[in-house]
Amino acid sequence: MKRLPYTTFDLPVNAFRRGYYSAVYFWREKMILEECKKNKVGMMQVFNKVEGATICGIDEALAILRLCTGHWKDHNAMYPIFDNYIDAKDKLRRAVAKRDWEEVHRTHLQIIAQQKQLDELWIDTHDQLEIHAIYDGDTSPAYKALLTIEGPGSEFAHLESVYLGVMARATKVATNTRKVVNAANGKPILFFADRFDRWQNQVADGYAAMKSGAVGVATDAMGKWWGVDGMGTTPHALIAFYEGDTVAATLDFAMSYPHINAIALVDFHNDCVRTSLEVARAFAEAGIELWGVRLDTSGTLVDDSVVGMMRQFKPTGVCPQLVENVRNALDAESFRDIKIIVSGGFSSEKISLFETAGVPVDAYGVGSSLLNGSFDCTADIVTVNGKPMGKVGRSYDPGPSLRLFAWSEIESEE
Repeated sequence: MKRLPYTTFDLPVNAFRRGYYSAVYFWREKMILEECKKNKVGMMQVFNKVEGATICGIDEALAILRLCTGHWKDHNAMYPIFDNYIDAKDKLRRAVAKRDWEEVHRTHLQIIAQQKQLDELWIDTHDQLEIHAIYDGDTSPAYKALLTIEGPGSEFAHLESVYLGVMARATKVATNTRKVVNAANGKPILFFADRFDRWQNQVADGYAAMKSGAVGVATDAMGKWWGVDGMGTTPHALIAFYEGDTVAATLDFAMSYPHINAIALVDFHNDCVRTSLEVARAFAEAGIELWGVRLDTSGTLVDDSVVGMMRQFKPTGVCPQLVENVRNALDAESFRDIKIIVSGGFSSEKISLFETAGVPVDAYGVGSSLLNGSFDCTADIVTVNGKPMGKVGRSYDPGPSLRLFAWSEIESEE
């Protein structure tokens, strides 16, 4: 298996080296170890508490260790430069927002100079670490080591917050995605979680989702580390701007993007059967292929085709009967090749129910459920100078996939 090169990641290296994003006590730990000459070799063990979690974020954690392990030559010289560097970045942000391009240029040059000064003050000691790590996408038992970092404690103590946070977030997305992928029995899972969290998480989230089996992502940013584009066709907003004319909106999409599979979003009028047939007929008449229809009925609504059938099933949202109704209607008019994609409130549990019942779904779009839950990663020192030195209840416990890591695995490809 290959790891991502460390140059893949857009890391605030100087801020990580300064402990800017770390809990203050980790930075103070580093300072005490340096100042009191307690530079002993420790082994940090990282584990996850969820049984069978799909682990991700390992490669980014390795990149953080590669670029940010070390110490400052002179803290008194570093602090004012770093503070001015943070101020300059704020100044640059304001200048960009105001479109003051002369100020942007001046400030950008100032930031580059400060970055150079900070880099010259940094002593890089990443090669003093011995690391064992599993691979992104590996499944791990609870409490088993996913990553061990062994080296002088003062050289990497300040990084605990950032690599744990990276791994916790990526593992959550990866584990949740793997669950829905498994539930879907080989049917495509589309990662549509763009609107449910902060935009800055998209790149790493998309990587974690596709590492766990998702076949498509909603945004270009989500596909960045895979080198793929976002996928999608028409939102409800576009249909609204077409005054509710789903046929016209979808046809114009197909004309504007002829190289992309046309998928009609058919729940705008809460009558998926009627709208699916209208779009299918229009595309057939125009001689254009309609790849699929997407059902996204709100969980608070009952589709018109289901109203008269409500008995022993939950009729709201995208329910099995609605999918059956659309499939039967399309097949009855010989539109058997048109696929059905469902979205809106799908989780691994709901997908399992659909698959067990044999509901004729061709692909699932999944969003908010992939960001649910807690998959915290925890780290402990378990040995010091080769001797067991973990707190009570914590000792070295390697996982079955743990293996020796070499820095050459993540060196940049020219």
